[in-house]
Amino acid sequence: MQIRLADRLSRLGTETAFEVLAKAKALEAKGKDMVHLEIGEPDFDTPKNIREAAKKAIDEGWTHYGPSAGLPAHRAAIAEYISKTRGINVLPENVVVTPGAKPIIFYTMLTVLKPRDEVIYPNPGFPIYESMIKFVSGIPVPIPLREENDFTFDIKEFKKLVTPNTKVIILNSPQNPTGGVLSRKVLEEIADIVLERDDIVVLSDEVYSRMLYDGEKHFSIASIPGMKDRTIIIDGYSKTYAMTGWRAGYGVMNREYAGWMTKLMTNSNSCTASFTQIACIEALKGDQSEVDKMVAEFSRRRDVIVEGLNKIPGVKCKKPKGAFYVFPNFSEFAMKSKEMEEFLLEEAGVAALAGTSFGDYGEGYVRFSYANSVENIKKALSKIETALKRLR
Repeated sequence: MQIRLADRLSRLGTETAFEVLAKAKALEAKGKDMVHLEIGEPDFDTPKNIREAAKKAIDEGWTHYGPSAGLPAHRAAIAEYISKTRGINVLPENVVVTPGAKPIIFYTMLTVLKPRDEVIYPNPGFPIYESMIKFVSGIPVPIPLREENDFTFDIKEFKKLVTPNTKVIILNSPQNPTGGVLSRKVLEEIADIVLERDDIVVLSDEVYSRMLYDGEKHFSIASIPGMKDRTIIIDGYSKTYAMTGWRAGYGVMNREYAGWMTKLMTNSNSCTASFTQIACIEALKGDQSEVDKMVAEFSRRRDVIVEGLNKIPGVKCKKPKGAFYVFPNFSEFAMKSKEMEEFLLEEAGVAALAGTSFGDYGEGYVRFSYANSVENIKKALSKIETALKRLR
């Protein structure tokens, strides 16, 4: 018997990072030397104080169901943290804890969109945005992030994309895959447009908010007067605290949305693991020195990889202001981005992602994650330069 599948599955996208990782591992198994710059995951261990908090929580019996919206103490810690870092008044009732940050993207689309509603989203951008928009029968409307604009919004272009059907605007700053940062001025101009309407929600993905360089300070659109109740903030622990495998994230929103997202949590995941949430409280309230060290090291690695890429003939690379990715331009080579991804993997032994993995406007680019050691980054640069010489 063949199971009949729903049509909506054909609209579901994916993350190619895991596919490239599998290919790279297969090549390694055959003896090929490989440098991994494909996965967006800190190569550091979760800080010891967080690990110890989780062990203690398990021993103390935090292994049972918790409330679908999150443990009260955890929601209170998040509310305190967001209030302090964004300069807004957040209550625990505004917080929904989820297993990772992705569910907030999905739940926002399920909560807000009707079929044919439009969502403006960054392109190149995190591929799950477009995937979830299409999955719930929304219309994805890309706002191009261009190199000549430092991978930020062109406000004139953005204004032209806003229509009566626009219901959600997705922001991501610092941004994956480009490392771009939306300035306060740009965010204020976006807010002006949103506040002219009463039916647009902003989904602000701020999971890289702690990963900023060169004196950059994070600013959330939710901090702008009138925007707090119009914004759903996404944040989490995977990147900042090297907790990718712990699966813990959260959304901050008005109480109405929080109520509906809590019901979606009940229907899908029941709750986020209780002992994980106890560890997350320690992450927020405990010693932050390991985070500071990690960000400092990422800044050092960024400088190494940007300088090295710009020394390679035919490659141009902007210096990112945040996150831990570079998005160099390979358009001088007679290859599509996907072909360049495959060439670097098979000929150079460097695993990276085609810019088009993040949308059509990523053509001509490749994303490298510098969540790897300086030694391995330098090794990758040498391997890339050697391989590219064969194309010139």
